[in-house]
Amino acid sequence: MPLIYRKTAKGLTEIETRAHRLPPRLRSALILVDGRRDVSDLKPLILQQPEETLAALAEQGFIEAVGESAPPPPRPAPPPPPAPAPKAAPAVDTDFEQTRRAAVRALNDLLGPAAESVAMKLEKARSAAELTPLLTQAAQTVAAMRGRAAAEDFARRFGLL
Repeated sequence: MPLIYRKTAKGLTEIETRAHRLPPRLRSALILVDGRRDVSDLKPLILQQPEETLAALAEQGFIEAVGESAPPPPRPAPPPPPAPAPKAAPAVDTDFEQTRRAAVRALNDLLGPAAESVAMKLEKARSAAELTPLLTQAAQTVAAMRGRAAAEDFARRFGLL
């Protein structure tokens, strides 16, 4: 079973103060370590040498292993797709704040630190009218980095398809 890592006190201090001046590759990986994701979840998010990067962070005392992940429970069959919603009213109109937060989180989960610039734009949106084109830009970024299927899932989740 894959290991789960969490930040140590030294790792948390580094995130807050940059006292140890970690190289960007190690700092980005340190940011992704959250005590919930196991190594198999972190590997796709760490773009360069994920195993070596995590080992270096552990050796330097920035992260520590907290256990192993349990095998995932079997997935139930997916529910049938809902009836298509009208395209004129995207999901962002129903609850703007909740949608914006969910979009930023989904983007960070999909792309990790590579999503930072688009995520910051999403966070600055103050209305559904500002958010909708940014969601389209986010979906294009997901397509470029994770493929068309991931982009379509993202777009569908936020009412773009």
